[in-house]
Amino acid sequence: MSSTAEIENKINPNDNDCLDTLNLVDRAIVSRGSTRAFLSTPVEHSLIKQILSVAAYAPSGSNMQPWKVTVLAGKARKRLSDAICEAFFSGANGDERSWKYYPDEFFEPYKARRRACGIGLYQTLGIAKEETERMRRQRARNYKFFDAPVGMIFSIHNDLEIGSWMDLAMFLQTIMVSARGHGLHTCAQAAFSDYHKIIREHLGIPDDETVVCGMAIGYADLKQKVNKYRPEREPLSSFANFQFYDEEVVV
Repeated sequence: MSSTAEIENKINPNDNDCLDTLNLVDRAIVSRGSTRAFLSTPVEHSLIKQILSVAAYAPSGSNMQPWKVTVLAGKARKRLSDAICEAFFSGANGDERSWKYYPDEFFEPYKARRRACGIGLYQTLGIAKEETERMRRQRARNYKFFDAPVGMIFSIHNDLEIGSWMDLAMFLQTIMVSARGHGLHTCAQAAFSDYHKIIREHLGIPDDETVVCGMAIGYADLKQKVNKYRPEREPLSSFANFQFYDEEVVV
């Protein structure tokens, strides 16, 4: 029986030798990351349709399938990005979100993890904490889908509850894993919900739906240093509690 350390040592998204030891599904999951620089290489519409058709088989309570997605490419993607960036750089505040991603006050261990993630990203980019304008411009790249040729906007009916939001989250994850199977990379982006009014105007999303997030999808520009940053994940022992084995467990 493999020990926990032996198992964890086989899972390293930054080590191609480690990735090669994983099966295809595990490799797709582990190699997925938040890609923040894409090539301009087009992605065939038929491939996007295939990925979404596969993702429709994500788990869904009572088969409700609550997800809605608008796919953007070409001029449509650029028009939305330009409109949001204009609002962002004008100094106007974003729209108040109709849902909350984070708690009002962070607490441990989540506060430290979030801080480490932000510091790691900006250190990779060579942006010092006092360089607020560079930070601002980096944030604005969200609204350009990090130059990915395809962008997606996800929404869900206002009256659905947390179970349906869980379904939507699994739909998103399935898209991202399927994309990796085709050599594509992605970045899920909650930042788009800050400008949901502009998004509604441009995409015709009805008032009875909540704009949840966006997603960039395309071929990663692996020469860009921002794509070399992968935040560390907590060890298995920090989140898993095994109580159902009769045999002695090696940890």
